[in-house]
Amino acid sequence: MINLAEKFNKIQIKPGLSEISPGDTVEVHQKIKEKDKERIQVFEGVVIAKKHGKGINATITVRKIISGIGVERVFPIHSPSLAKIEVIKRGKVRRAKLYYLRGAKGKKARLKNRETVKTATEENPTETEPK
Repeated sequence: MINLAEKFNKIQIKPGLSEISPGDTVEVHQKIKEKDKERIQVFEGVVIAKKHGKGINATITVRKIISGIGVERVFPIHSPSLAKIEVIKRGKVRRAKLYYLRGAKGKKARLKNRETVKTATEENPTETEPK
């Protein structure tokens, strides 16, 4: 038997969110309500942490540099105030939490892009045919 809290949580979970992982550069579109108007504010940065799994409590920490000062924000993924989360770039990282980026400057703060590896048959299918 499912209680009311679990039923409510299933309704609130956003379907179809793209897979977000640490190292990705994302644009988070957040709804901001000012008096009687509502607008969308975009926050673009690198995901340095993802916490609490895929459930209703899942959050991502996004970091960006503004005028030489690092700014971090924690976004609940399934919050109704988030319009959408777009993945701009995928970063190749070997850590689950990228807290070392807080102290890194310049080239050390860069992340490599994640690339898909093609096999030889995908690149040149005619080479596998016998001559």
